[in-house]
Amino acid sequence: AEQLVEFGGGSVQGGGSLRLSCVASGFTFNLYCMGWYRQRPGKERERVISIERGGDTTYVDSVKGRFTGSYEYAKSVWYLEMNSLKPDDTAMYYCAADSRRCGLVKDFSFWGQGTQVTVSS
Repeated sequence: AEQLVEFGGGSVQGGGSLRLSCVASGFTFNLYCMGWYRQRPGKERERVISIERGGDTTYVDSVKGRFTGSYEYAKSVWYLEMNSLKPDDTAMYYCAADSRRCGLVKDFSFWGQGTQVTVSS
């Protein structure tokens, strides 16, 4: 069965860095859109980045210049490198994937279980 598993969450002081990884397994077809979402306390879930296979990576404005997304096709792993972390980045982070191009994805088909990121001031 298809599965996404996140790694790399934890606690860090403001200004620090973390790298999240998402490992995809069990897929018998190509994934074309990979993403990272987060849900901050008391707020709705938001898409942080979208990575299109062979295409662009898009970022929500609040993380531009601080977060970087990347994808290793051969390993079916994608990453979220988070730098200059702020307390407002505290959230449960979820990876997501879809076989459609990112422009066609409103709701991702596959989700990980989430990993907690806590940033202290």
